Amino acid sequence: MRSVTDGRCRSQISFLRRQFLQDEGLPFGDVLSAKTLSTALATIEGGWVDRIYTPLTTLWVFLGQVLSADHSCRAAVARLIAHRVAGGESRCSAETGAYCQARKRLPEAFFAEAVRETGRSLDAQAKKEWLWKGRRVRMFDGSTVTMPDTAANQAEYPQTIQSKPGAGFPIARLGVISSLCTGAVLNLGFCPYAGKGTGEVTLLQRLWGVLAEGDVLLTDCKLGTWKEILTLKRRGIDFVSRMNRAHRSADFRLGQRLGKEDHIVQWSKPSSIRTIDWPTYHALPDWLTVREARVRITTPGFRTKEIIVVTTLLDPKQYPKEDLAELYRARWNQELDLRSIKTTMQMDVLRCKTPELVRKEAWTHLLAYNLIRTVMAQAAAKHGVLPRTLSFKGAIQTLEAFQPLIAQIGPRNRSRRSHFYQELIDAIATHRVADRPDRFEPRRKKKRKAPYDLLMKSRAETKLDILKGVSKN
Repeated sequence: MRSVTDGRCRSQISFLRRQFLQDEGLPFGDVLSAKTLSTALATIEGGWVDRIYTPLTTLWVFLGQVLSADHSCRAAVARLIAHRVAGGESRCSAETGAYCQARKRLPEAFFAEAVRETGRSLDAQAKKEWLWKGRRVRMFDGSTVTMPDTAANQAEYPQTIQSKPGAGFPIARLGVISSLCTGAVLNLGFCPYAGKGTGEVTLLQRLWGVLAEGDVLLTDCKLGTWKEILTLKRRGIDFVSRMNRAHRSADFRLGQRLGKEDHIVQWSKPSSIRTIDWPTYHALPDWLTVREARVRITTPGFRTKEIIVVTTLLDPKQYPKEDLAELYRARWNQELDLRSIKTTMQMDVLRCKTPELVRKEAWTHLLAYNLIRTVMAQAAAKHGVLPRTLSFKGAIQTLEAFQPLIAQIGPRNRSRRSHFYQELIDAIATHRVADRPDRFEPRRKKKRKAPYDLLMKSRAETKLDILKGVSKN
């Protein structure tokens, strides 16, 4: 592996940084720094003999692949050929085999470290006015992705038990911890969709090492369990969630009254906790102090008419009930972020045929997502607005349009490149979004699906039935 001080390696780092406005002098211009890329490159063991598909070139091609509307490897290699020819280099082969092998050789830790480093760096540079009461709020939520129906994918991420063999797709559950103010992804977890140790609580426990003392964790009602709240509180991390009424109920006649339908109560320890042994269980305190506040919702179109917010933020003066309600309302941003990743960036259906490459593909999507969030933060800082007020889809469309122009500008032409950067940032800042949590739409579909029957057998069996003249699945 070449040293990061090598001239060719420095040139590739500089080119990769320029593609995402990471030149010196711009705000947030060191999120994708040489140090970050060096940390990721340090995960690669042994040598690297490929002269064309070096680790950084492979990463750049992979990023372009996940950002493009055409996710095929052929289109990705074609973009590399165009870049090499435009730069006066010889054309490489249009075959995709070398590129696919280069992706396979890069360790998963290379992509994971790049995502975590860029997420941490972006969030650490967030402006004070972007924070919630001077606190960094982290959000956690889970989702699912599907992938090609190969034997390797099915073995590690089996399809649901309701699907017949050959008629379903491998499905994985993922959990994401992200920043409320910038939207940066801080960590990602992967596990099978069903089975022991595959729930969102387990995923959160694997990922919460990125949380630091003084953070506030914002989650949905599934994560508000006694043991998890206690563990976070002991680490100095506050918790805000919605009460899970399937396990607890609130009685506002009890506890220390703070205001109307707002009190501090003691939650008794559960009779048993399956994830810990008896000695550890008996060492836990018998009570956990939490705050409960009921919030009534009168907005037309909302299904939920009232919620009970559960939190360890006990001071009613510093954290009024109304502010807690607004903070929990902001959790909707996590849903929008996951929609941006899965729908706008087309990560809902992954395309690689082995579990390791599937995870690398997911990490690469999130690296591209963090870099786009960085460009949005630059636009927000320049125009004095919050990053959450800018459109993610507008940013990705604008960046995609400008990137070929930026790639053609040489590293020494700083004035022209700076002009393009400013024009790009100004264009992104014009795409604003409104106060989205109060929007609502009827939960009905207008567009009809194509009138095809569902595939209830494997494709091979169904093709044999067609040859035999059997029309049913």
